[in-house]
Amino acid sequence: MRLRRAARVILVGAPGVGKGTQSERLLQRFPQLSSISSGDLLRHNVKQRTPLGIKVESTMKSGGLVSDDLILRLISNELNQRGWLFSGNPSDNIMTLASSGIGAAEAQSFENEREIASFLSSPAQARRGYATPRASDDPSASFILDGFPRTAAQADQLDAIVPINLAVSLKTPLDVIMERISGRWVHEPSGRVYNTTYNTPKIPGVDDVTGEPLVRRSDDSEEVYRARFKKFEETSEPLLEHYARKGVLWEVEGMSSDEITPKLFSEFERQFGG
Repeated sequence: MRLRRAARVILVGAPGVGKGTQSERLLQRFPQLSSISSGDLLRHNVKQRTPLGIKVESTMKSGGLVSDDLILRLISNELNQRGWLFSGNPSDNIMTLASSGIGAAEAQSFENEREIASFLSSPAQARRGYATPRASDDPSASFILDGFPRTAAQADQLDAIVPINLAVSLKTPLDVIMERISGRWVHEPSGRVYNTTYNTPKIPGVDDVTGEPLVRRSDDSEEVYRARFKKFEETSEPLLEHYARKGVLWEVEGMSSDEITPKLFSEFERQFGG
């Protein structure tokens, strides 16, 4: 299925609702879609030792949390490198600390950590006189953004860089999710997930690919999950309200991923299909 305009999508749902499953199915159904994960971007930049990756690694090693500003720099840089984000001046590109436009000499011009922090915390478009970024509407510039935003404040910051044009709220009854969580087994090295009620391994307790043992995640207990679910509700309600005000929120409910997927495909084709 071909898209006629760029889809900039986030999936919002409680842990265990099946966001990963729906994301994978969308990527298979719509080849022009890409997945952009804030976690993957963090790991890639740290591994590649980019200036921004070095900053992130330093923050993580000291036990600090990676700031929203740093995550936004990672996202804007990734979109810019793909040619999906432009400044208000068509001849310019958005520049970030991690982008190729900032060379080693410039990165070394900071005299201390305070100057780096000041640089990162200042608005990107204000730092060098750039206008508000503009996202590409080409269908090939379509993506599902994973891991960010998680709060309304983050969503508001993201809007200044790239406006999301479809926020999908995935809903499944809590008791159904609890049953799903209780039957979940994981192959930790690969992240492959199995379930005793669906997607069962060929041999109980054993990974299909490697033959290695499967384990239960420590956070899959009912007590831990209910605490995670409560936290999700507290942060997701303002986030969903944010996108509802923007007119881009769409809610879908189902007892299973297989029930939700056809509805999601239909809405996606209605909004972005040819």
